[in-house]
Amino acid sequence: MALACGVSVANVYFPQALTPLIAHKFHIAPATAAVVATVTQLGYAVGLFLLVPLGDRLPRRPLIAGLLAVTGVALLAAGLAPASGVLLAAGTVVGVATVVPQLLLPMAAGLVEPARSGSVIGTLQAGLIGGILLARTFGGVLGEHLGWRGPYLIAAALTVLLAVVLGLALPDGPAVVHAPYPTLLADTLRLLHDEPQLRRSVYFQVTVFGGFSATWTALALLITGPRYGMGVQAVGLLALIGAGSMFCAPAAGRWVDRLGADRVNLWCILAALTAAGLLTAGLLGGVAGLVGLAAGLLLLDVGVQCGQVANQARIFALRPEARSRLNTGYMTCAFLGGSAGSWLGARAYAALGWGAVCGLAAVAALLALVAYAAPGRRGPRDDQAEQPRPTLELR
Repeated sequence: MALACGVSVANVYFPQALTPLIAHKFHIAPATAAVVATVTQLGYAVGLFLLVPLGDRLPRRPLIAGLLAVTGVALLAAGLAPASGVLLAAGTVVGVATVVPQLLLPMAAGLVEPARSGSVIGTLQAGLIGGILLARTFGGVLGEHLGWRGPYLIAAALTVLLAVVLGLALPDGPAVVHAPYPTLLADTLRLLHDEPQLRRSVYFQVTVFGGFSATWTALALLITGPRYGMGVQAVGLLALIGAGSMFCAPAAGRWVDRLGADRVNLWCILAALTAAGLLTAGLLGGVAGLVGLAAGLLLLDVGVQCGQVANQARIFALRPEARSRLNTGYMTCAFLGGSAGSWLGARAYAALGWGAVCGLAAVAALLALVAYAAPGRRGPRDDQAEQPRPTLELR
């Protein structure tokens, strides 16, 4: 399941490394080409809201296999796109259908006792991190040698293969609830309103992940620009620096089980704030700049991914019968924040340069820190949480 999370989530992230190649191919501005990554993330947010609630209603095995098949077809269409408009449309469909990891996470949490849920989420999150990291390396290295279409076509083949494998390997499971589809969507919004701990997790991830997305969207423009003059392959290699977060995620899950999600969140917010300062070294150029970028990216990746473990462990403990809907509300908001971060990062870089992008990441982390220090405004902390509410009523 962790491997499946990594392979499928890569489809959202590898376009970030292809921005300069797409801009050159279609003769458009780099900031315009960055919209491909933005719409893929925005499509992912739409898919999270519209499709993930079905994980509480439908058997997950055929649902997961079907979504992967749709993703594979959309990736093929993107790789064969004759114009940027077709690429944008196909990228949106890829984002909408690539929600398989967010169906697997609540499924896995339901297979173990609550005392181990943090560790299990950390294991699957390690797979997600691996997919995210290798996605940028995959996109950058293959794009450099095969052109921008190569990564899309290879990803299409891998995703179709994954659909077949999961269709055969996943355990069967009955539907958790029997309710009309509109009711499931309404329940997602109701949970966001009723659950302070869900809103707390949402706010932490929207801010920190928004700064993360802004940084990665602008990084390709920085590395391939006049300050460094390197190819997109270098962007992919820099992504490998974040491999340390793969090993931290399972540990973060164990820390959540022992110390609570809030303690881990605080560490992650401080890591993101420190990372924003380290990333300003990118203004130096040369070896010193690359070292600073590598250190900042590693710390930022650790903060975002370990924070994700803490946030999802918190929300999955709220209402077991509504895990997919809780995850829908959380992840939809998180990727709306990521899409906004990508959009702001590209425009901040175009207008004011890399320093503005670092400032944007710092502001995002500071907003999360303010929310942590004022829990009454975003919901109680773990040790102040309300007792579990009754089972969600379905009308």
